[in-house]
Amino acid sequence: MRELNIGVIGYGLRVGMIFSGLYKNDLGVKINLTAICDPKGKEDLEKTLTEQQIDFSNTHFYTDAEEMMDNEKLDGVMIGTRCNLHTDLAIKVLERKIPLFLEKPVSINYEQLEKLKAAGQKAESEVVVSFPLRITAMVDKVKDLIQRMDIGPIQHVAAFNYPTYGGDYYHNWYRDDSLTGGLFLQKATHDLDYINHIVEQKPVEICAMTSKQIMKGDKPAGLKCEDCPEKMTCGEGPYQTIKVRGDYSHGEYCCYAEDTGNEDSGTVIVRYESGMHVVYTQNFFTRNKHAAKRGAIIAGEGGVVEFDWETSEIIVRKHYETGELRCKVETIAFHGGGDIKLINNFIGVMQGTETSKTPLEQGLLSAYMCLKAKESAENHRFVELDFQMK
Repeated sequence: MRELNIGVIGYGLRVGMIFSGLYKNDLGVKINLTAICDPKGKEDLEKTLTEQQIDFSNTHFYTDAEEMMDNEKLDGVMIGTRCNLHTDLAIKVLERKIPLFLEKPVSINYEQLEKLKAAGQKAESEVVVSFPLRITAMVDKVKDLIQRMDIGPIQHVAAFNYPTYGGDYYHNWYRDDSLTGGLFLQKATHDLDYINHIVEQKPVEICAMTSKQIMKGDKPAGLKCEDCPEKMTCGEGPYQTIKVRGDYSHGEYCCYAEDTGNEDSGTVIVRYESGMHVVYTQNFFTRNKHAAKRGAIIAGEGGVVEFDWETSEIIVRKHYETGELRCKVETIAFHGGGDIKLINNFIGVMQGTETSKTPLEQGLLSAYMCLKAKESAENHRFVELDFQMK
């Protein structure tokens, strides 16, 4: 089995985790980190790679992505830059017909979305979008139970996401929604994608609402926690976060400053072509790990299926039967084991033995829905959905 040469554009935390898993894969495939394009200095990158136990002795370092792709013979490219750069870089990779691993969101505005859709329509190479939830064992099992236990047709879904790491979106660069596109594109893009995968219907209408009730304030713009007189007592400050709660630092900036962007909760309602609808809600101020939830309640004509990645449990209740079925699904590693499947799928794509299980079309559809949800929330109205890939 031949070796695979990878180039990484933007070796950030998320893609760094994925590449580390790729490098240490269980398929027996040798992965070479052939090149990295990143504005961070070589010294910082080498420190990260050393910590991850990745051999970079033959790695070439670049600051220009096109130069990297023109100079190197690559079997695959991974994009892990900040979100506003995903689209333009993805287009450059597609033009070179190189298999691509693309972080979400694939686009953060309508202009980018149209450009990437046009490039995708002409593309001759596969794209693996970083959508691990749709390919988890949890979603596979839920879909199996819906069919095997005659739960469907699905008529209503109530989905939820209450992460405990929401501070990430207010204490560091994520707080700038001009770079992220907002929190529908950051979080709901995952959840709407797995919901689309489960219901297997076309979304036709959407409405949404957001609020910013907690992560706001009148502290000076650009204030850093270390310079704040309340740093020892603030629940979001580093002392309380690390020393008291045993959490990690979510960033250096004050989440109560006047320049803190991003809503702190949001809700979406989606109507599908059959007339059934989905409600999805997310908030970013949950901190107690026991309050964390991510999953859905799926109601069909035959019964209800409830699941939660935080508990690793699925519960099935038939409408006209007493009792319930409970089962545990192993949710290993990050994203319920979905990251491992993404890694293995990308290896198969690069080898030409598999097609993408999380294709660009689904990344574009989810981004489109999130942009329409944002539009709805800003204008207080329902918005029609009419996404066509071809």
